[in-house]
Amino acid sequence: MVDITPKSDDQKKSEAEVDAFRHDLGPFVVAAEKTRMPMIFTDNKATYSVVFANDAFLALTGYKREEILAKSFQSLLTIGCDQTTVEIVEAALRGEGCAEPELHYKRKDGTEFWASLYVSPVCDDNGTIVQQFLSLIDVTRLRQDNARCRLLIDELNHRVKNTLATVQSIVTQALRSSGEPEAIRDAIESRILALSRSHDLLTISKWEGVGLHDLVDTALHPFEVIAGHTQRFTISGDNFHLSPKVTLSLTIALHELATNAVKYGAFSVDAGLITVSWELVPDVAGDRLVLRWQEHGGPPVTPPTHKGFGSWVIERGLAHELDGIVTLNFLESGVACTIDIPAPVSSET
Repeated sequence: MVDITPKSDDQKKSEAEVDAFRHDLGPFVVAAEKTRMPMIFTDNKATYSVVFANDAFLALTGYKREEILAKSFQSLLTIGCDQTTVEIVEAALRGEGCAEPELHYKRKDGTEFWASLYVSPVCDDNGTIVQQFLSLIDVTRLRQDNARCRLLIDELNHRVKNTLATVQSIVTQALRSSGEPEAIRDAIESRILALSRSHDLLTISKWEGVGLHDLVDTALHPFEVIAGHTQRFTISGDNFHLSPKVTLSLTIALHELATNAVKYGAFSVDAGLITVSWELVPDVAGDRLVLRWQEHGGPPVTPPTHKGFGSWVIERGLAHELDGIVTLNFLESGVACTIDIPAPVSSET
């Protein structure tokens, strides 16, 4: 299909200048025009006016050829870069300073990108610089990847420190008990294994958080084996997406509740049952996620004379870590625990 749209005077002039430039430098310009690397040529005057820009440069910056030919390269820089970057590029054009500066540039439409700029002089037969040849490599994705790597490393360091602090707390509290060494060892091992399972679940999700239903299933699965069959658990609620921090804290809390149920509560007898449910509750300060643990059919419950590490983890740990409110009641019919924390932002159901 033939384009019969009349050409503007600027477009005709730009095309004529490009044709003349292509004729003067011959195959070299043709090669530059066809390459996928963004390239431009400027004169060597103080303004460094653009005399040629290939299609790749136009595609990268969003300009039309007639919009940049004969304009100074500095004017394009001033539009797209901060003053510090402009000074670095001008020094490179003079052959001073960094020969390969990185540009933080704005396209014509205002979107941004990063590019490495390579400046090379074009000399005549006498060795006099007559033009500047500039090529760019888009490094936006590379910089984004590097920033993401730094963020991941920082986040990993933070998570490792938090996990080690949790392990330290588990060991310290276990050693403070008056139990036998074997019982202390078992308590430490079981709690660290619970942490490990939550880490496995988070690893599968690339540490972007997990669903609450998935978390409860994973945390309570070992106790289903102990209980003999899964029907002794009743679990209900939407699969709300939880952050890694909430995941780890709730895992330990559920582990403590289930361990207590095996030792003293509903799972210490054959007929005991446990119901775990949760819901969103509206609140003027923001919705809350309320999780309820209720045991049924176990032996009569009497309140403990002193609170052990399990109660400390559930009550103080969740309150401190998650800005939560925990109510732990030792009812005669069975232990009842309500965990009230700020609501997550989404549901996966």
